[in-house]
Amino acid sequence: MITPGTHLRLLLVFLSCLLPGLATAELSETIQRIKPSILVVGTYKKTGSPQFSMRGTGFVVGDGNLVATNAHVVADITDPDIELVVRIGQGRSQGESRLRRAKVMASSKAHDLAVLRIDGAPFPALKLANSDSVREGQAIAFTGFPIGGALGFSPVTHRGIVSSITPIALPAGNANQINDKLIRQIKSGTFDIFQLDATAYPGNSGSPVFDAASGEVIGVINMVFIKGSKEAALSQPSGITYAIPANYLAGLIERKSPQAPE
Repeated sequence: MITPGTHLRLLLVFLSCLLPGLATAELSETIQRIKPSILVVGTYKKTGSPQFSMRGTGFVVGDGNLVATNAHVVADITDPDIELVVRIGQGRSQGESRLRRAKVMASSKAHDLAVLRIDGAPFPALKLANSDSVREGQAIAFTGFPIGGALGFSPVTHRGIVSSITPIALPAGNANQINDKLIRQIKSGTFDIFQLDATAYPGNSGSPVFDAASGEVIGVINMVFIKGSKEAALSQPSGITYAIPANYLAGLIERKSPQAPE
């Protein structure tokens, strides 16, 4: 005899088998919404070989002509013959230029974030979530261009969870610059970053980390400064990925000053 309790247990078993498939379909739909907003950030030199050089990933925010990325991605461009640009991938139409000029509108070394303004028609902008509401265990994904241009300029998505929310103080330059400035930063206070269980690669710097269901951006992948600080004592990379919470990016967009306070 099948009792009401048996019916309930069978229903729960059925739903547990069904939910992973539903989650995968949901993420697939989210990725299709995200991809048109993902751009390659790089430089262009007319006499260079190659003329275009990739530096990292960026994503469209705000009014559709703003691009968010890491500050280190757009730093140290001193040659007057080199232009900062974003690459559209394959372009949205046959006659569309793949490159757009870009200008740094605001940056923060303290949080390794930058906001660029690009020429031309606007792109679909991604919505920033309130990153204070992010919880450990939350399902996320991030989309960018791993391994630089070696794999081509088609956006690649990795998925995972927020495995930890942990404090960090970023160094001013790279992992070797553990100096007086970093010590002062630590004394002045740390801020929380997201530790992810999905692996990012060189080229993913600046990629948006988004909620798998809603597509809202909760953070920005950082492949240089955080890893250099958190894993300086390790002889081999851990495979852990880190991200700057989106609220710091939202604050930078609101200011849009030539140089945000450090």
